[in-house]
Amino acid sequence: MGSYEWTIADLLAYMGRNTDLLWEYFVTHIIMVLTGVGLAFVIGVPLGVLCARYKGLSKLILAVTSTLQVIPSLALLVLLMLAFGLGTKTVVVGLLLYSLNPIVRNTYVGLKQVNSSYVEAGRGVGMSPLQLLFKVRFPLALTYMLTGLRIAAVIAIGVATIAPIVGGDGLGREIYAGINSQNPLRIYAGAIPAALLAIVADVLLAILQKRWNLTERKSRKNGVQADSTRSAT
Repeated sequence: MGSYEWTIADLLAYMGRNTDLLWEYFVTHIIMVLTGVGLAFVIGVPLGVLCARYKGLSKLILAVTSTLQVIPSLALLVLLMLAFGLGTKTVVVGLLLYSLNPIVRNTYVGLKQVNSSYVEAGRGVGMSPLQLLFKVRFPLALTYMLTGLRIAAVIAIGVATIAPIVGGDGLGREIYAGINSQNPLRIYAGAIPAALLAIVADVLLAILQKRWNLTERKSRKNGVQADSTRSAT
């Protein structure tokens, strides 16, 4: 593979000839990541709420999710393969387990950071615990929660590239095919879109996180109001 001479033009030509196949891998990669991270978010947020509510339970939940993330991704997928067999299901379950820790931990931290005065104000106007959670705690913890989702998405995109080892699809198919055939064009044709996907996901979620940052929005709003008051006087 080291003596294989190629240029960027060769890579672009190869990707052009195999656009349909690469696009299929790309879409499959996205679907696996969205499914795994989406399930992790659905499960992880309630677990984060439990951690914030019950101190004793939080130690157990965070210990389990931290342990799952410490396990090497390849080892985890191989262990899951014994239970779920070869295929996409194993990959999705692996992405789910790998994504839990950042989502649970950031949800927990975000909820613990909510100023108690806001919660007391909500109680004062007669809000139920469920209303406090969805109308006060979640909106104020949203920045932290999105941080967890952002970390989980980037991790999942990377882990999904080893899906072919356990019978999965995605851009990893092209990478491993290139390794087996000692063809760098195939390796880069799979690796570059995967890397760009991770970068785009990180940037988009960062923009979303900044847009939904209630604290920053309130600060800007207060600054505008202060400027208006000074101008009026």
